Amino acid sequence: MDTRDSNGTILSDGDSVTLIKDLKVKGSSIILKRGTVVKKIRLTSDPEEVDCRVDGNNIVLKTCFLKKV
Repeated sequence: MDTRDSNGTILSDGDSVTLIKDLKVKGSSIILKRGTVVKKIRLTSDPEEVDCRVDGNNIVLKTCFLKKV
């Protein structure tokens, strides 16, 4: 299966994406703001999730909140 962003664009390892919504990270006080660019994403076994690093923290994000840059 292909991993697609909120617009239906196919994502691959190493792509850069932008958040389309403010997101609160569970288990911490971090809030990721809309428009934040996340570089070098890594695909997971689930096509609806990507693994990435934001502000030094490893985070798994849902693809429905991402847009390819």
